[in-house]
Amino acid sequence: MSTNTVKLHRVIRTNPDKLYRAFVEADAMAKWIPPFGFTCQVHHMDPKVGGTFKMSFRNFSTGNGHSFGGEYLEMVPGSLLRYTDQFDDPNMPGVMTVTVSFKQVLCGTELSVTQEGIPEMIPVEMCYLGWQESLVQLANLVEPEIPG
Repeated sequence: MSTNTVKLHRVIRTNPDKLYRAFVEADAMAKWIPPFGFTCQVHHMDPKVGGTFKMSFRNFSTGNGHSFGGEYLEMVPGSLLRYTDQFDDPNMPGVMTVTVSFKQVLCGTELSVTQEGIPEMIPVEMCYLGWQESLVQLANLVEPEIPG
């Protein structure tokens, strides 16, 4: 029986503030959030408690896509981010909640992600795979320290 929840944990070689920014800046999200083989367009992002976001993923091979959006519920810069997420497709009903925590550790930032309420028709293992791919791209974005 599926729990419709995924939990991921990583240590990423950067500070919590830089990592947090990757979750609240539209250009950064478009760069790292789509899983491998997808592009992302951020249509709207208002990162504040009560603010909303809307974006679309497009399968680069087939051209098919889906859009989704949500509301920011809790934001503590460099520490915690909690938001809702809902697909526009009526065949994927329900509101998911995503909680992301950031904790400074000796070698970077401990990142924990929990996504709850995944629609029944989406295999949980596909969500794990997508998040794993996204987190690889996130690390590639935030770990380099490029001067100037």
